[in-house]
Order: sequence, then C-alpha cells, then structure tokens
Amino acid sequence: MLLEVAAGAGLAKLGAAIGAGIAVLGAGYGIGTIGKSTVESIARQPSAAGDIRSAMILSAAFVEGCGLFAIVACILTLFF
Repeated sequence: MLLEVAAGAGLAKLGAAIGAGIAVLGAGYGIGTIGKSTVESIARQPSAAGDIRSAMILSAAFVEGCGLFAIVACILTLFF
C-alpha cells in the first residue's frame, strides 16, 4: 500500500513537471506570434506604430501572466 502511494506521488510530480514545460512552450509561442503580428502590422501601416506597439506590450503581458500562473500552479503541485 505504501509503495502505491509513493508511486502515485512520483507520477503527480512528473505530471506537474510536464505541465510546467507545456506552459512555458505555450507562453513562448504566444509571445512569438504576438511579436510576428506586430511587426507585420507596423510594416503595413507605419503611422500607427505607437498604438500597435502599446497593444502588443499589453497582450504580451497578459500571455506572460497566464504562463507564469500556470508554472506556479505546477510548482505548487510538486510541494503539496
């Protein structure tokens, strides 16, 4: 019985580590897509560069916040 509990805890830690990795990959992909779209938009309409850049920074901050929240949740799973 004790061995099964230890195996379950190990599996939970593995799942948390994989989840943190997926969160990092998702946040990186999201920020990359935002950057790509921003550069394309500024190339099409340079006069709106300031507004586009402001929207990009706000969107990237939201994506980064979600990614950080997911990583913290996975790390907390490792300890509790």
